[in-house]
Amino acid sequence: MIRFCSRTKLVANLIPPSISISLEQRHQSIATIAKMSDSKILIYLMRRDLRVADNPVLHSLIHNKDHGFTHLLPLYVFAAQQIEVSGFIPEDGGKSPYPEARSQIGSFWRCGPHRAKFLAQSVWDLKDGFEKIGSGLSIRVGMVDEVVKGLIESFEEPAGSKVSAVWMTSEEGVEEKREERSTKNICDKAGVDFKLWQDEKYFIDDRDLPFEDPKDLSDIYTTYRKSVEPLREAPRPALPKPEKNSLPPFPTDVPPQHSPFVIPTKYEEIEAALLKLINAQPLAKNPPKCPENALSVHPFTGGESHAQERLEHLITSGSITGYKSSRNGLMGTDFSTKLSAYLALGSITSRQIHASMSVFEDGSASDDRYKDLKGYGKGENEGTYAVRFELLWRDYMRLCTRKFGPQLFRLGGFKAEENAHLKWSRLDSPKDGFSKEQIQEIVERFLNGTTGMGFIDASQREIYHTGYTSNRARQNVASFLSKHLYIDWRVGAEWYECMLVDYDVSSNWGNWQYVAGVGNDPRGNDRIFNPVKQAFDYDPKAEYVLAWVDELRGVDELGQIFQAWTINDEERKEELGIADTDMVKNPLKRIDFKVNRGRGGGVGGGRGGGRGRPPYRPHSGDRWTGRRPSSQDQGRGGWYGGRGDRGYQTRGYQGRGYRGRGDRGREMRTGMMDKERDATADNE
Repeated sequence: MIRFCSRTKLVANLIPPSISISLEQRHQSIATIAKMSDSKILIYLMRRDLRVADNPVLHSLIHNKDHGFTHLLPLYVFAAQQIEVSGFIPEDGGKSPYPEARSQIGSFWRCGPHRAKFLAQSVWDLKDGFEKIGSGLSIRVGMVDEVVKGLIESFEEPAGSKVSAVWMTSEEGVEEKREERSTKNICDKAGVDFKLWQDEKYFIDDRDLPFEDPKDLSDIYTTYRKSVEPLREAPRPALPKPEKNSLPPFPTDVPPQHSPFVIPTKYEEIEAALLKLINAQPLAKNPPKCPENALSVHPFTGGESHAQERLEHLITSGSITGYKSSRNGLMGTDFSTKLSAYLALGSITSRQIHASMSVFEDGSASDDRYKDLKGYGKGENEGTYAVRFELLWRDYMRLCTRKFGPQLFRLGGFKAEENAHLKWSRLDSPKDGFSKEQIQEIVERFLNGTTGMGFIDASQREIYHTGYTSNRARQNVASFLSKHLYIDWRVGAEWYECMLVDYDVSSNWGNWQYVAGVGNDPRGNDRIFNPVKQAFDYDPKAEYVLAWVDELRGVDELGQIFQAWTINDEERKEELGIADTDMVKNPLKRIDFKVNRGRGGGVGGGRGGGRGRPPYRPHSGDRWTGRRPSSQDQGRGGWYGGRGDRGYQTRGYQGRGYRGRGDRGREMRTGMMDKERDATADNE
């Protein structure tokens, strides 16, 4: 006679008697199901820690054998409020239960096509990375807490496995903290253990910060930097990649994605699902065409393996050694590290970058791959120090988000500036006598790169078609919108969130604040970029502007390329087909700027000017020239209006328009190693 324990009796009832199953087979089936019912699954919810190496969660599972988990379920969720997921619904599957993932102010897609593709690549590469070490990755779409709840409930069905715990790493940001709280609440209600880990992807480990309370973080970057120097000695060692089969096995009975969504099994289908609705219509009205022969400076594939390949290339090519002098470049793949997109998703960590640079600096490579490189074994150089400086800046922006919370998204910024509503025209509250339709037109031209300011237009077209633009260009774009056009800086921050492949919530919003004058820049409103002078300085042959603003490729004079309204030859304008364009007839901004062609020589007026830096003499008489729409324009609808909820409320704004300082043609001198950081973009 066979005797069953009470638990085995339960599962025995699930196997119907059958003359085709022997007693021994029935015994084995009961034992298998009973074993499944004893499974204790750990769900590892991954968000921006998309890597298997230098991963504290995986490292802990390997080295703490008494964790008690029988299975590990790594999980990634395409979060419905941050990226559009309706493309995962079959044609006959009905409507999405979630609103479109659009921004609050400009109603842009929260995640545009470039980042969506890079994210898909990164997730798929993570899946491949897990499979190579004997594990796997479950991919889902929806709201994070709902997905976790569904998995817990599905595993609790009779004779099923049981979710014992949910782990995830902490992130900064309003939405991110809300996700963490809601996931914890789901676990608490279900009686499932929840643990929030501190990720270790940062340059300075949180355990090594010189303060415990975020309120003690200095509002001045230099002060913070000095408190953690020397930078080369600051990071902790990176953790190794898990050995094959060193993790608890991947569950064999993972329930399917909840309806109406269906998760494809091929990468190409996942990418197509993410891009389906995003690519169904232009991202901006009258989008710019992609010029012939214009090349992306960010042609990289997402994922941990590709991040490591990029890092290795930067060292072997010598690019990282020359980073300090090249980082303000505009064209080419190696003028900056291009690691920012990988850092934003946690596909690579700051301390991994530091560790690789240290091997080069110390001359301690295990083989001869670096032995002939300039600087190998010679210690830290100005290039590697500059990279560490920028990695620390990313840390600092994250810590500012921790300190200021929802102020990251408010018009008054970290400074909580009370009169911020007097400075800028909002989409629903224009200033200086402009109508909503006029502000709409200005914003449209800003987005599609037809402002008439060559440097700005080139950057906006580049970002539209490639998802990337240089740090120098980002600074100028942010300054142009906020301090020349006097438009709500958050419109630009949201547009960058949509378009940038390397979007990071803290770096993007914190740096837009910085340039707009409401962040933690001590010079605030006094830091104003002159985009004409900047073009002469950083694009002295106009190669960058002409690469993207191709309608000006027949123009020879630098000043006319940088401001097309200065072209005086009417016949030439007709020949080029630009005579009636807004960039020539109605630029949004005119800046009187002259180049002194004295003995100092230099760029001069022609495209092929010399390399010297002439004593530029910008005038202070630049003026607003936004075209006032005609009566026919007044009826235009469809202005960019926001929707959604980022976890904050904007204030009601009233008051007269604000013109700001009278020296708008002036630009404050900037440099990467200034006493205060001048960046407006994600770490490159």
